[in-house]
Amino acid sequence: MKRICIVGLGYVGLPLAVAFAEKGFKVIGFDINKEKIEIYKNGIDPTLEVGSKRLKRVYMEMNFTSDEKEIRKADFIIVAVPTPVLPNNDPDLRPVIGSSEIIGRNLKKGSIVVYESTVYPGATEEECIPVLEKESNMKCGPDFKVGYSPERINPGDRIHTLEKIVKVVSGMDEESLKIIASMYELVIDAGVHRAPSIKVAEASKVIENTQRDINIAFMNELSKIFDLMNIDTKEVLEAASTKWNFLKFHPGLVGGHCIGVDPFYLANKAVKLGYDPKLILSARNINDSMAEFISTKLDTINDGDNNKNILIMGLTFKEDCPDLRNTKVIDIYNSLVNKGYNVEITDPYADKEEAYHEYGINLVNIHDVKKADIIILAVAHNAYRLLDPSDFHKFYKVGVNPIMIDIKSILNKEEAKEIYNYWRL
Repeated sequence: MKRICIVGLGYVGLPLAVAFAEKGFKVIGFDINKEKIEIYKNGIDPTLEVGSKRLKRVYMEMNFTSDEKEIRKADFIIVAVPTPVLPNNDPDLRPVIGSSEIIGRNLKKGSIVVYESTVYPGATEEECIPVLEKESNMKCGPDFKVGYSPERINPGDRIHTLEKIVKVVSGMDEESLKIIASMYELVIDAGVHRAPSIKVAEASKVIENTQRDINIAFMNELSKIFDLMNIDTKEVLEAASTKWNFLKFHPGLVGGHCIGVDPFYLANKAVKLGYDPKLILSARNINDSMAEFISTKLDTINDGDNNKNILIMGLTFKEDCPDLRNTKVIDIYNSLVNKGYNVEITDPYADKEEAYHEYGINLVNIHDVKKADIIILAVAHNAYRLLDPSDFHKFYKVGVNPIMIDIKSILNKEEAKEIYNYWRL
């Protein structure tokens, strides 16, 4: 039985490691973050993707390590590291290149390396394979094989889990494709789709999130137009969605490690090939403008009033998930702080230390908030959805004309308008 190594133990790598361990494989879980490794060794899952209970059932059988030499024991290696963008939105391949260097130094002959990180079409063969060859002093093909299988994990989703999502797999040749497909079939109940080439598999992933980004951008643009017309966007979408072929997307903040990032990988590659990806970049610009649109809308609603104390409810990039990567809530926070507002943020899922380390934010306990003038419901955590509109009243300052900004439209509009100066996206 093959010994598997997962390189990168975040929201993608950890579920993979646990899934293979549950099938009886000897799994090496490698990550350069030593603190993370120690947390996993104690059977704790801070990502919530696996859950500490499930992790504890297998973690004693797994080798969680930051020692790169342990990779030498593996003959099937999966790379699941993040692929962010640089400040200028160019692809940041440093994590995947750095991982390739580590693997290359510790690659044994006959191994297969499978990349799961989202990249532009061609990156695996053009960027990663040369690094593996250089560091290992071996030749891709006769000495080791490479494949690509894009991750499709949806953080915080308890329905569409790793095992229940069809896995796209690809290999550099028929032999590698057969082995890679057979390995993933052992843990993916939904089955696998064999792509004809690595580039096709890479492209399939990057367009999944680009498509969503474009559709959400359309909704965000509609929300701006309808706001000028004094029309409720949610009511328009409810009416339009009664037609069978209407695509049910909604306006909102578009952050996270995928949808807000991946389109830049495709756009960057297109530009290098001499093509101007107008639609893709326009969608990105629209979605990145939403935080400032919401901040400006709040100024308009608050015009003439001296309401300066704001409570933002939710900091993570999506609901019921502790992931803070590329959250656009921070853009709203920064915009309002720059305008002179006193802004506090609370979140039942976000880690306080991580919030401070990443954004300089000191999260507050919701039960300590009693003096807000304005509340911004930024993330649709289930804990907030379970509250009635009147339940939020206790967080406001006594005697204030309370303003409620409901970005995710989670409250009953009519009930909320009876209590608050209410606006929703």
